[in-house]
Amino acid sequence: MVLVAPSLLAADFGNLFEQIALVEKAGADWLHFDIMDGHFVPNLSYGADFVRQMRPQSKLFFDVHLMVEEPLNFLPMFENCGADQITVHYEASSDLSAVVKWLKARGIKVGVSLKPQTNVDVLAPYLDHIDNILIMTVEPGFGGQKFMDDMLPKINAARKLIGNRGITLEVDGGINVQTAALCVNAGAYVLVAGSAIFKAENPAQIIQQLQRSGE
Repeated sequence: MVLVAPSLLAADFGNLFEQIALVEKAGADWLHFDIMDGHFVPNLSYGADFVRQMRPQSKLFFDVHLMVEEPLNFLPMFENCGADQITVHYEASSDLSAVVKWLKARGIKVGVSLKPQTNVDVLAPYLDHIDNILIMTVEPGFGGQKFMDDMLPKINAARKLIGNRGITLEVDGGINVQTAALCVNAGAYVLVAGSAIFKAENPAQIIQQLQRSGE
C-alpha cells in the first residue's frame, strides 16, 4: 500500500482535534502541514506554533511543507515544533545545501519540492542527501485545485531519477481516488490529499481507497 498524508489545510479548523483523531483512527500514515508566507505563494496559512500545538494530538508522522521564500531563515522557528520531515522548495532556496545540512544536523528528514514547471533533473546533485521529493501537481498556494495531468511524466521521471535510493516520492495537488491511481502508476509512493478526505462524507473510506491506489 502507498502512504496517505491528509493535508490539514482542508480540515475544519473549528473541529481540528476531532478531525486529526478521525484521520488517525482511519489509518492515515502522515499528517501534512502547508506553511505559506504570502510571498513565495499568494496565500497565508499557519506557522511553527500551530505545528507545535498539534504535536501532542497525534502520533502520526508530521510532514511539514514550507512554501516560503528563503526557508533557511525560517528553519530555526521549526526546530522543536515536532516535525519529522521538513520539505522546502527548490525554487525558493538560494542555498539548498545549507538547508539540507541544517536539517540533517538536527535529525529531521529532508524533503525538496518542485513546482510544476521545474525539471526534476535539478535535484540530481542532492540525491544522496535528501529523504523525500515532493512533486506539486498544481501550482502551490491554494487547496482544492484541479490535478494537472501533464505532471504524470514528471512523476515518472522523478521515480527513474531516484533509482534504488531510499527516497520517498510524494505528490500533492488535486489528489483524489481517480488521480491517485494515475500518480501511483507513474511511481508515486506518498499521496497528499486535502479536500478529497476532509470534505468527504466518509473520510476513512477515502483514506483506505487512496492507500490501495494502483492495485
